[in-house]
Amino acid sequence: MKNYTIVSLADANYFDLLNELVNSILQFKESDDVDICILDAGLTDEQKTTLSKKVKQIKKAEWDIEVPGYKIGKKEWLKSQVSRAFLPKYFPGYKKYLWIDCDAWVNDWNSVELYFKACENGKLGITQTLGPGYKIMSKVKWLFGKIAVIKSQNFKHAISSKIGIDNARKLAFAPHINIGVFSLQENSNCWKSWQENLKKTLSSGKIFGSEGLAINMSVYIDNINTEFLPLNCNWIASNLLPKYNEQEKTFVEPYLPNYKIGIMHLAAGIWKDQKDMRIDKSIKIELKTLNNSTVTKSLRYLD
Repeated sequence: MKNYTIVSLADANYFDLLNELVNSILQFKESDDVDICILDAGLTDEQKTTLSKKVKQIKKAEWDIEVPGYKIGKKEWLKSQVSRAFLPKYFPGYKKYLWIDCDAWVNDWNSVELYFKACENGKLGITQTLGPGYKIMSKVKWLFGKIAVIKSQNFKHAISSKIGIDNARKLAFAPHINIGVFSLQENSNCWKSWQENLKKTLSSGKIFGSEGLAINMSVYIDNINTEFLPLNCNWIASNLLPKYNEQEKTFVEPYLPNYKIGIMHLAAGIWKDQKDMRIDKSIKIELKTLNNSTVTKSLRYLD
């Protein structure tokens, strides 16, 4: 067993993305020092056999916090909204944990190193969805030209989860934190804070998004010690498309100094002709290059 592990989760529908994430990690020689562990939320036996040749452990994800059956339906993948807050329970013995959503992949190992560095001394290593080029951070509905009705992601989820208006106001305009990539030490106090907040958000709100709201509560209300990493460590392409460096054959940030994308995250999907790139690997989109030309590329990991 290594000291560090990278963990992800998927069901059968997202197996291809998960497999690409694993391959993107293994492309780096530095991955020899890290174990890869997988939470199974509905993978087939054949898919698990394929993964078992590449990863250290595969364990079935559970409902670590009781959730009413009517909220779940047949969406077992929703376990990802709960189980990621209990990683030391599933995979004990590691000093540091790095979670990466299965619809993300590693383009630059430096970001992995930053996440493992960021969580030292019990801190949460994570990235805010805020950076150069972001034009709209919160939706606001204006009444009578001057009265604002807040529709920010944090505020909307906070109200529906009934965590209290005072707490909801604290989150209303706080930069949203994406939980799709994060790092924590095994003994960090953040695990307990996050789990307790998750119990609150799950009791009244929807399952999807509950874990994100809970971690935002831990950061902005409980004031857990947090190390905020740069945007390229969790580049959410649906918020802002990258550029392509033709010389280096890699994706980069669209603004100077055009840092290399560390982890490409396809959260919310990349859509073209009503098709999602996460589901259809043949989907390609036009990207600007550093030479002011245009290329047609997929944002998925290509072996």
